[in-house]
Formats: sequence, structure tokens, C-alpha cells
Amino acid sequence: MTDRLPRCDWCLGDASYIDYHDQEWGRPVWDSQKLFENLCLEAFQAGLSWITILRKRENFRAAFAQFTPKTLAQWGEGEVTRLLQDEGIIRHRGKIEATLRNAKAYLTLEAEVGFAQFIWGFVDHSPQINRPRTLADVPAQTETSRALSKALKSAGFKFCGPTTVYAFMQASGLVNDHLQSCAFASKGTTP
Repeated sequence: MTDRLPRCDWCLGDASYIDYHDQEWGRPVWDSQKLFENLCLEAFQAGLSWITILRKRENFRAAFAQFTPKTLAQWGEGEVTRLLQDEGIIRHRGKIEATLRNAKAYLTLEAEVGFAQFIWGFVDHSPQINRPRTLADVPAQTETSRALSKALKSAGFKFCGPTTVYAFMQASGLVNDHLQSCAFASKGTTP
């Protein structure tokens, strides 16, 4: 990057990472289906680096029907087998099956209360601005991510532990963990 803006250290060194940091990370997502996509991608990220998922994100979108829950909820073993052969995504049977199961759980929550309404209720429908000084000040999980994880699991979701859920909360702007020194610290907006 030639703009020399101060950014969170974790995104430096890769143009796609910097773009993700600048344009998406920490910005509030209010759309239910986009929140579902973010949760699914964070589940695939578990045990891997986010840059791996980011580089494969378009492949994931194509492979998983743009993360359309109504479509995914209808899929079965045939689609799982097909996805296990797709070199463009992370080929982990448990995560693939969880995505399909999560689509069914999503549809139930969406019909009952609205998925976005449910998710945002855990932060009182307002982004939490943390403004940590260093990366060491950013937690891996919080009391809120533990509560949301537990609620998602109770609703039938899989691969949504409290650390995965906290990363999802960061990615979706429920929490803003841009460092104080970052030009994007103010509610995740463009400086």
C-alpha cells in the first residue's frame, strides 16, 4: 500500500488482506444472509489462517450457492460428496456438513425472529467499539461470544465455538477491534 495509513498489524503484507481490513472487517453487517455467510466462512477458518479463507472466498461462494440458506438446507450426501472433491474450498467433511445443517437452523431462526435480529440482540443492536491498544489486548473470546455460541448451538448450529463466534463478531462489525492507532478505528469507517 502506498497510502501509508496506519492499520492493524495483522493485515499488513498482503494487498487482499489490507483491502479486507479497510473495506469489511469491523463494519456492521445487518443483512441476515451475509451474516450467515460470515459465520460459515469463520467455521471453515477454524484451525487455519483467515487469509486462506479470504483467498478462497469466491470459490466458497460458488460452491455453496452464494450461501443461500434455502438452497443449502435442501442439499444432502450427493452435494457433500461433490464438495469434498472441490479443490477450490476447504474439503473438511464436518465443516461441509455443518454448513448444510446450519442452513436449516438459520431458516428456523430467520422465520422465528430474524437471523440478524437474533445475532445483533447479543450486542443490544449496536456495534461494540473496543479500541484496543495492541493485538495482545484483543481477546480470542468474550462473555458475549460464549453466550452467542451457546445460543447458536442450542438452535442447532455446529462449528460455532466461542472463539469462532468472536471472530465472526469482529468480521461482521458486532465488535470493532481496530487498534487505537489504526486509521479505521472509528467505527470501521474509511478515514
